[in-house]
Amino acid sequence: MLHTLTPDLLAALLACLCVTAASLGMPVPTLPALIYAGSMAALAPQSGLALGALSFGGAVAGGLIGDSIWYAAGRRHGFRVLRLLCRLSLSQDSCVRRTESFFARRGIRILLVARFVPGLSVVSVPMSGVAAVPFSRFALHDLFGVMLWVGAGLLAGYLFADQVDALLLMLQHFGLGLGAAVLLVLAGFIAYRWVRRRRLLRALEMSRISTDELYALMSAGAAPIVIDVRSPEGRAQDPWRIPGARTVDLDRLEHEIEQLTRKAQVVLYCSCPNEISAAVVAKRMRALGFSDVRPLLGGLDAWRAAGWELQPVATVQTDDSRTVIGIAAHD
Repeated sequence: MLHTLTPDLLAALLACLCVTAASLGMPVPTLPALIYAGSMAALAPQSGLALGALSFGGAVAGGLIGDSIWYAAGRRHGFRVLRLLCRLSLSQDSCVRRTESFFARRGIRILLVARFVPGLSVVSVPMSGVAAVPFSRFALHDLFGVMLWVGAGLLAGYLFADQVDALLLMLQHFGLGLGAAVLLVLAGFIAYRWVRRRRLLRALEMSRISTDELYALMSAGAAPIVIDVRSPEGRAQDPWRIPGARTVDLDRLEHEIEQLTRKAQVVLYCSCPNEISAAVVAKRMRALGFSDVRPLLGGLDAWRAAGWELQPVATVQTDDSRTVIGIAAHD
């Protein structure tokens, strides 16, 4: 069936499929597909307007459908969905932390620009469900955000249609079609992010501390400084901590740890797979002169699974209706 479609209709179909797949969380080259569809519309004067409308409408519909699925998953399963995305993402798990921070400051309005920031849209959509944003508000903001993204991509292709056409001719000269070129770029991108992630984990793998080791140190009265590196939103979703753990604002890390002794033993934990966030913070602290910084193997989930004691994290409602995350007193 596909071989009966004209190149311009194939371009429109490719744009719709890529936007839908990207909304579902697949690593597909959405922007190149939109630019290609926009250029094909510009180069088809007889049917350009209809082709552009088809590409725009289909891509927007596909994006909204995919996002609605993730919104429903976040609404139903809560923070577990974010952990799943964190595990599947090619980006560092700090993408979840960054989105939590943006969402806390901007709220649902983040969806208007989320697709323009790499990695942000993947997490901000289910975050809307986790935050129990009404579906009508979510759908309205998400619709405008998808329309802006799709429109920008198609417009770029329309304006630079001649350059896109020249690029396709050059690829054909070297024996490559558009599909092959896109696949090569995508494969290179995936390989680069995977290698960078593995290098970080490998560099800190030997320095991680197990939950049994940490519990033994605490029981012996030689407890290290334990720091909870989860975001305030993460602690609100899972309001428990390892006894005695401190919290830090990672945006002000240098200021908040300046009173700590550089030779002190420090253990960091998060609730993300592979302890990526803790590993990133450990790397930053080592650069600041801390000689003994170790991520907790398995993070808070491993501590909980081992059956060790947890302390509640207190939430205090202020007069201006903001929720402040604090530490509950230990009995």
